[in-house]
Amino acid sequence: MKDSMMIGRLSAEAGVNPQTVRYYERRQLLLPAGRSASGYRRYGPDAARRLRFIKNAQGLGFSLEEIYSLLRLRGGGGASCGRVRRRAAAHARDVRERIARLRAMERALTRLIRTCGRRGAGGCPILSALEAER
Repeated sequence: MKDSMMIGRLSAEAGVNPQTVRYYERRQLLLPAGRSASGYRRYGPDAARRLRFIKNAQGLGFSLEEIYSLLRLRGGGGASCGRVRRRAAAHARDVRERIARLRAMERALTRLIRTCGRRGAGGCPILSALEAER
C-alpha cells in the first residue's frame, strides 16, 4: 500500500498515542485503509488530518457522536456547510447553558465557603448544606 503508514507513525503525526487511534477505530471514527501482509494496520494519508479534526472538535466540546456526524458531513462539500453551521450554533447554545449552570454552582459554593468558620453546634455548614433537602 503506497503512501500508507502504520499506527506508530500515524499517532506521532497526529500527536496522539496509539491507544487513542485504536479507541477511535472501535468508535468507527477512523478506519485503517487496510492491513499489511503481516496483519498490521495501515492508514492512508488522510488519517492524520482526520485525527486532528477529531481532537480539535473534542477541544471545542463536541461529543464523539457529534464528531461522527460532523465527519460524515465533512465529505459532503459546500452543501453541508449550512448543516454544520446549525450544529455548531446549537453546540454554542449548549455551551452557554453549561456556563450559566457552572456560574450558578460557583455562586452557591462561594456562599457556602463564606459560611465556613461560623461553626454552630451542627458542625461544618458546608456538609450540613449538602445534606439538606432542596
